[in-house]
Amino acid sequence: MQLTLQHENAGDVLVIRCQGRIVSGDESRLLQREVESLTRDNKRVVLQLAEVNYIDSGGLGALVRLLGVLRAAKGDCKLCRLSPFVTQVLRATNLLNVFHSYDSEKEAVAAFSTHAQIPKESFQVSNQRIVCLDSSPDLLAYLKVLLKRSGYQVFTTQHPSDAAALALGAQSTVVICGPGARANEAAIARFRQTAPKVQILHLPADFSTSDADRAGPELVNQVRSLLAPPGN
Repeated sequence: MQLTLQHENAGDVLVIRCQGRIVSGDESRLLQREVESLTRDNKRVVLQLAEVNYIDSGGLGALVRLLGVLRAAKGDCKLCRLSPFVTQVLRATNLLNVFHSYDSEKEAVAAFSTHAQIPKESFQVSNQRIVCLDSSPDLLAYLKVLLKRSGYQVFTTQHPSDAAALALGAQSTVVICGPGARANEAAIARFRQTAPKVQILHLPADFSTSDADRAGPELVNQVRSLLAPPGN
């Protein structure tokens, strides 16, 4: 089912009820345009996801970037009434606690007034650094959160020339190239010449449209294998 949206203002909070799929492409852009057009003056948003039956990696990236944009503008995006599928995806990708989620719309809206504090998680951050390169800001937002929550320091860029500088400056041993970066073969070749010791991990061409609860954990496992000490 394609994504359909209904919105309602609850005081100074925008509630958007989503039904169908949140996936890479038209659906993700529809959600982003809806939020952008309705939050020019107010950056407080609740997404009700009770009837969302599918999210791919690109759709999850769109949610993560939306969250970052609203928080950067001193607002927030809270989730409520998560469908079983959404809960499964957020748990599998270790992103369940990135968002503030509630059992009902009323609770989510009220949380903006009460300034409810969500307990902060503590997870160990290693000194291993990863650079992510792709043309999609949604995918970069997703990769950054996914890998940070797996303990890595993450730098992102949309420009191949910057990726080489970041990799050398951050002493990164791994660069992840998304599907949007693979078309620029000449730039990738120059990158290999500039940083020959850096390992390049190419994401599959269908990464953004793949099942988020499978592709995300698989990527984390690939990164761990690349960064594992020899003999482990």
